[in-house]
Amino acid sequence: AHTLSGAVLEPSALNELIPDWKEKGAEEAGVEVFPGFAASEVLYNEDGSVRGIATNDVGLDKNFKPKDGFERGMEFHAKVTLFAEGCHGSLSKQVIRKFNLREDSDPQTYGIGIKEVWKIDPAKSDPGTVIHTLGWPIDYSTYGGSFIYHMGDDTLSLGMVIGLDYENPYLSPYKEFQRFKHHPFVKNLLEGGECIAYGARALNEGGLQSIPKLYFPGGALIGCTAGFLNLIKIKGTHTAMKSGMLAAESAYEAINSESYSEEKPVVLEDYEQRVKDSWIWKELYEVRNCRPSFHSPLKNLGGIMYSGIDTILLKGRTPWTFHNHTPDHETLKTAKSSKKIDYPKPDGVISFDLLTSVSRTGTNHAEDQPVHLRLKNKDIPVERNLKVFDGPEGRFCPAGVYEFVDDENGPEGAQRLQINSQNCIHCKTCDIKDPSQNIDWTVPEGGGGPQYSFT
Repeated sequence: AHTLSGAVLEPSALNELIPDWKEKGAEEAGVEVFPGFAASEVLYNEDGSVRGIATNDVGLDKNFKPKDGFERGMEFHAKVTLFAEGCHGSLSKQVIRKFNLREDSDPQTYGIGIKEVWKIDPAKSDPGTVIHTLGWPIDYSTYGGSFIYHMGDDTLSLGMVIGLDYENPYLSPYKEFQRFKHHPFVKNLLEGGECIAYGARALNEGGLQSIPKLYFPGGALIGCTAGFLNLIKIKGTHTAMKSGMLAAESAYEAINSESYSEEKPVVLEDYEQRVKDSWIWKELYEVRNCRPSFHSPLKNLGGIMYSGIDTILLKGRTPWTFHNHTPDHETLKTAKSSKKIDYPKPDGVISFDLLTSVSRTGTNHAEDQPVHLRLKNKDIPVERNLKVFDGPEGRFCPAGVYEFVDDENGPEGAQRLQINSQNCIHCKTCDIKDPSQNIDWTVPEGGGGPQYSFT
């Protein structure tokens, strides 16, 4: 329910796992899926190894007091726990810190992907056509581009990805996307159509250099949790599936080996080597320098030139590796040294105001539940983010969750940060881009969040 349609799937891993997947469904495999239950806590054994996870309690009010119908969360204990939370998972980030898994890797860098699904004029539909763009309408120093996918049933999936290492605190990824749709080529595709869905999600951009150590006592990282997205293809489903297959093989062999003991944690050391020996590593190695090449003094122009030469001619066969040095939350310039961006007003036909778009996500959180967006220090948003960066929270969030309003309890002119958590569409951008790293995105109660119908 948290995946909005429009992906172009590379079926390499799926073909390996289920060669005849086109002819049959895969539900008979005996896999149990528990939707609506969020893993909210990592459980540890006395020796510090991972024991499993716990789901969150259901039926708490906003003050964490039990309501009628309160149910305690469940604990799931396992010999091996594989973390597959997607980009910037709320538990994965804790595991990465606890076991210092990024000690020998670059910091992860991210992009925010904003997407809409349209029902378009049948005369303009061309199923199977894929269009990618780079640049406009964003400035030459900001990494970003768009995708347009013609799907069946006269539907069009289009969106924009903007690197979260952008520098101008006045940039709004949402408004850049709305402006993009007014390009004559895109506008022509959309005119006479209807927007039927909206969504947003952060994605990994760091590539090979930003992949952390993949295993720890009692578990491992797989998929986008580990950072296996191939940004040049804008595809990560195939690498995610393959990493899950490799982790499953390692876990099976470890649990069935003669050296296995209930008294010792399972350490999937060979899983990391399996990944490095697989086509995942080869694929990511070939494109490892493309994204970091946009950090040169030539910005986007230099990145386009280098990436074109590297992907077409060199195929990554170079003796050097560029690195990701700066986390995204450290890249914003101050408001005083930045230029405000004048965005056009939405016309309500091609472009839309933010709350109209949020209504298309179907997002829903029970009103009287604990707020899942937690501030580590309630004073920092005003004292630092508002004073230094002019409150970027209200611009980098693609769902209108954060806004600065008058503080009724403060002196005249004072402001406070209001968190409209019911609007949250679980993109994780706030947790990543907040320049003070003061926002902690945690899982909400139950199955709260976006309820996309086009999945």
